[in-house]
Order: sequence, then C-alpha cells, then structure tokens
Amino acid sequence: MEVRRTAAVKLAVSNEQRDALHRTAEQYPYCANRTADYCWSGTSFTECKTNKRQVRDALYSELREETDLQAQFVQAAIRRAVEAIKSCVGRWKKGQRVSCPTFTAETMDYDTRSATFYRNKVSLSTVEGRIEPSFVLPADSPTPHERYVLSEDYEFRESTLRYDAATDEFYLNISTRRVDGDAEVSADTGHPDQTVLGIDLGVNSLAVSSTGLFWQGDEYDHWCREFEKRRGEMQQRGTQSAHNALLRLGKRERAWRKQYIHTVANELVAEAVKHDCDVIAFEELTDIRERLPQAEWHHVWAFRRLFEYVSYKAPEQGISVEQVEPNHTSQRCSRTDCGFTHEDNRRGEQFCCQKCGYEVNADYNGAKNIGLRYARKRTHRLRSSPKSGSGDAEVDLRVNGGTLNGESHRPIAGD
Repeated sequence: MEVRRTAAVKLAVSNEQRDALHRTAEQYPYCANRTADYCWSGTSFTECKTNKRQVRDALYSELREETDLQAQFVQAAIRRAVEAIKSCVGRWKKGQRVSCPTFTAETMDYDTRSATFYRNKVSLSTVEGRIEPSFVLPADSPTPHERYVLSEDYEFRESTLRYDAATDEFYLNISTRRVDGDAEVSADTGHPDQTVLGIDLGVNSLAVSSTGLFWQGDEYDHWCREFEKRRGEMQQRGTQSAHNALLRLGKRERAWRKQYIHTVANELVAEAVKHDCDVIAFEELTDIRERLPQAEWHHVWAFRRLFEYVSYKAPEQGISVEQVEPNHTSQRCSRTDCGFTHEDNRRGEQFCCQKCGYEVNADYNGAKNIGLRYARKRTHRLRSSPKSGSGDAEVDLRVNGGTLNGESHRPIAGD
C-alpha cells in the first residue's frame, strides 16, 4: 500500500523574493486560463479538447513566447487546465450545468526540476531565476518537514506553492511518498476475511460509520455560524483595526476547521482499527454539491478534507481507503435479505423500507450500503454494529447520545 504525506511549510521571503514569486505566480494562471479557453467548447462536451499531448503540442510554444515561465511551469499549467476540463466534461455528460473553468489563485506546481529541498531552506525556480527562501518551522521537533521531507524513508514527489492573501504569506505544500518495503504491499489481497468499514457523509451528521458511530455536525455548524457572524460585524465597522482583526479571525477559523476535521479523521481511523477493518469505504465526492443541495460550502469543504486526512492517516495502520459510487445508497434497504430500493424509503433523517419494514437512522443505513457496495465488489465483509434480534441496529439509534444495542454510544468530536 502506498503511503503519502504532505508537509505544509511557511516560507520566510525577502521583498525581492516576494516580488519574484508574485510575478511567477501571476503568469502561471494566465497559462492555465489560456489552455482552458483553447480546450473549452460551449456547444458540446464532445468538442472539448482533453488530450494532454495534443493540447501541449498546440499551445506550448505560444505560451513560452507569451510568458517568462520556464518549460516545466508551462507544462504543469497545461496539465492543470486539461484536468479541470476533463472534470467539467464528466459532469456535462451527466446532464449537469457547467462552464469553462477559470484560474485566479496564486498557486504553482513544482517538481524535482524546479524545487530543491535542504534542511532549512528550499531553492525555487522563478521568472527571475532561482531564489532560496528559508523555512519557518515550529520549535517542536520532529516537525512534519523533518519527518517526511528530510527523511530517507520518504521521497519528494511534488509541491504546490500557495499564496495566502489574508496573511500575505507564501506556503509550500510538499507531497512525499514512503519508499520502504511497506509502501509496496497491496492492501487489497482479495482475501474473503478482510473487513470493510462504510462511511456516509451528511449534513445533520458530518459522518456516520457502518458500526453505528456518529460524528455530529452540530458543533461544527455552530462555530461556522459564529465565525460568519463575527466577520459580518467586523466588516460593518470598516476601520483599519477591524480589518486587521478580520485577518486574525480568518487565520483562527482556518486553523480551527483543520484541527476539527483532523480530530474526526483520527477517531474514524481508530474506529476502523478497533474493529479490525482492512478497508475504509467512502462515497465518491464528485458532484456531492448536487447530491446534497442543502449542504453549505463549509460542509463540502469538510467532506473533502475528511477524506483527504483519512486517506493519509489510515495507511499507517495498514488500512486502505477506497471510494464507491453513491447511487441510491440513501434509498436502498441495507438488510442483506432485502435490498429494496425506492425514493420513498427515506424520509428526512429516518429510513423505512417500503418492502420489509426495516426502520433505522437514514445516515446509518447509507453507511452500511456504502460498505456493502465495496464489500460485494471485493468479496470482503462489512463491519457493522453488534447484531440485535432483528440482525441490524435498533431503531432508536440516536445522533445525540444514548445506547446502541446495550453498548455505550459516544458522540464524537461534537461534545
């Protein structure tokens, strides 16, 4: 199983280095937008250009002449734009409304040719030549940079330079891959005794496992509303001090969100370890905005970060993370002797099968279906909650606490 790690490192840049990075980061999205315009067709998805080689052959020379970017940056910008077009085409084929993607953020992709890492600094290519900004590292050791970037057990793959306008700082997200023998071990051996933990993502419950464990969304929603309220109050003042306070609030909010999702991810992986699971199965996140129209932007952000964090935490415990098609997982009866699928089966937070009468929390039913969908494809076993007399979880499974088949049920990351 491949183990990847990403270390986010803040850069200490001089005024000259800052100008060089800004000039480079401004030309990178220009290349991406030129590529997107070239690939896009507003009349039919069949006319969109998605072949990277053909697009590169058509645009590479022009973009090199129009910008000061080096070859690897132009190629990386072309790849990023073509991938975005492919994603749009995929949604277009499903009948969804799409538009030509645009790139505005100051971000750039670095590879082994354009970035060289040292213990306390990095050498980065820019339109004004190489610069060597120092790292701003925490005092506690080992830092993620030491554990992954400098470790002989990990190899550098790529990195993304990101400019945070709120703090006026540059960061490097450095992606690494473990190169020891464990990294080559396949997680899916096809052995029938392997066990799957299904995970359903929702709005009322941030995540629900097929073991009947709920990670509540109440506290997360509460603090998102509180941050939004405070931002509105500061924006109304319109003073410089309020603007500075708004920037500090943004930093605190981002840090809080990340820490919250990290906590949920740690506990989710711990649940898989507790039940000897070999695989954690999520629903695919593509088009999740359309599937959950009531979800706000911070919900979608949380879903994507949760999957990302679990994807790199779980392999350290010997657990792989997979995704399955989400079609009808909320409408299908998860009882193995039924499987009846109908839109009337789900009513809000409650699931009631119109065929067999099985009643259960709708998100828990969805989590079991997600796990079962992967288990049936891979001949694995689904790890579900301890069986009651009916062979499934009791009807009175509660999000806000209580008991599950006589065992303690602890609300997580929301207490």
